[in-house]
Amino acid sequence: MTTGAPDDIMRFCRSRRDGRRCTRPVDHAGLHRHRTVMWADTGADPLRCPGSGAPGEPAATFPDGWPHGRALCAACHRFIPLHNFIPLHNGTLAPHDTSDPAEPAAETHRRREWFNTIGGLGS
Repeated sequence: MTTGAPDDIMRFCRSRRDGRRCTRPVDHAGLHRHRTVMWADTGADPLRCPGSGAPGEPAATFPDGWPHGRALCAACHRFIPLHNFIPLHNGTLAPHDTSDPAEPAAETHRRREWFNTIGGLGS
């Protein structure tokens, strides 16, 4: 049963193929898998998110200011800092990977709360 505590987050493998995310746990043995599609590391997409460098705007905030001026990436659905003072990159998403294995559970919970409260892309 899920309690909502930060320790109840299931961590999935970071590997992707053609945008599909591996549905196996982190550090699994063997091939990556998403439904019936399987692949080896050599056939995986790069870890760099294709949304890196895309135009973005700060997402709607909670009363406490979260997500603190970060933009929602349309590709990986994470909140990413914007380049705001770099010539030729103003208002674009910073380079980032599709997932962050070191992401704190609190960030995952806040993101879930944001989607359930404020909405999704286009909000």
